[in-house]
Amino acid sequence: MSAAANQRGPLTGVANIVRFNWPFYALAASAVLLLGVAAVWAPLGWGGYAGLALLAVLIPAFVSLLASWYVYDRSDLYRFDWLPAAAPPRRILNIHAGFDETSALLQQQFPAAELLVFDFYDPQLHTEASIRRARAAVAPYPGTVQVRPAVLPLPAASIDQVFVLLAAHEIRQPSQRIAFLHEMGRVLAPGGRAVVVEHLRDPANFLAYTVGFLHFYSRATWLRAFAAAGLQLERELKITPFVSAFIVHNITADDAFQDDAAGNAS
Repeated sequence: MSAAANQRGPLTGVANIVRFNWPFYALAASAVLLLGVAAVWAPLGWGGYAGLALLAVLIPAFVSLLASWYVYDRSDLYRFDWLPAAAPPRRILNIHAGFDETSALLQQQFPAAELLVFDFYDPQLHTEASIRRARAAVAPYPGTVQVRPAVLPLPAASIDQVFVLLAAHEIRQPSQRIAFLHEMGRVLAPGGRAVVVEHLRDPANFLAYTVGFLHFYSRATWLRAFAAAGLQLERELKITPFVSAFIVHNITADDAFQDDAAGNAS
């Protein structure tokens, strides 16, 4: 995949959302049209109710698209300017859940690194039609490996940096999510870091996506999952009011690395 083929335009994010969720937006547009007609032509007294119903459909749809445009098309999310300064990784792993917008961008960000790409999409578990449409529309990154979240086919301590960008919440079972995070920590080399980027179940995302925010998990849920998986939160960044980045490391591996370093220095 060439770099040019992966350039993001000014409306790429919003266009993808509408394209992959077109039945919802077609239904919303039909409802807006019908309610607009009813608001104008309904008998006296009913037009006001139709107008309120029109606003109840139109405002949430518009706000969610506006928030998505800000997150996916205007923010620094895909420019990676928010990543803390660190030594260039030699080997990076990008893990996604069936729709990959980031592997080519990460290769551009780290041109000297070896990039591995894992996809844990499972059609038996991830039944959303939007993911199927996205997978049909966008070819996988060359060399992408299909995996199970709890069994990453890599040796321990073999990856310098892991990225899981807007994907980990698709692992819906808490025990499986913890197992995945544990595996993510297992493959991290001493001194390595994992970057987990997520929307949160918080007021900002409720205002943006109303009940859709229930598809995400709270900050407290993620912190408990990291701790249960043996990962320590090193830094938390707000890329936008709607998206957070958690930078974590493997406590055991890093402690052993520091002990070895101290022993060699003595």
